[in-house]
Amino acid sequence: MIAKGEVMQLLLAACPSFREAWTAYVTSPDYEEGLLYIDLGEYADHLVELASSGRTADFPAVFDVVERLHLEGDAYVREAATIGLCEGIQNVASNTGVDAALFVPYLKPETARWWAELNAFWDGKSPYVGAGINPKK
Repeated sequence: MIAKGEVMQLLLAACPSFREAWTAYVTSPDYEEGLLYIDLGEYADHLVELASSGRTADFPAVFDVVERLHLEGDAYVREAATIGLCEGIQNVASNTGVDAALFVPYLKPETARWWAELNAFWDGKSPYVGAGINPKK
């Protein structure tokens, strides 16, 4: 089971181009250790920047890790993979004029299901993220 403390190291290994930005981020006076959602926001920014410049060579490895987070993560990690990272990518892309659809070809099956759930929620077609996967009875 992948735990919270393992997530960023897995993602860093999948996307070496993030290493410099990560080092700058974690050595800044504002950095607070253990805030995975904030860390994932930094990672999402980097991925959108890469997509906007067509530098997607690391995306297969990145989204292999994201799929692992969805399938092998503890409950916190699974939720963070969707709400922290996938939703972060969608929001950053939307706010910077990048088409989030650029990421879709790289999504593995479980990640694609949660990506679609985010879209359904934000399009007003679902009462909450996951309603189509885990409908309340």
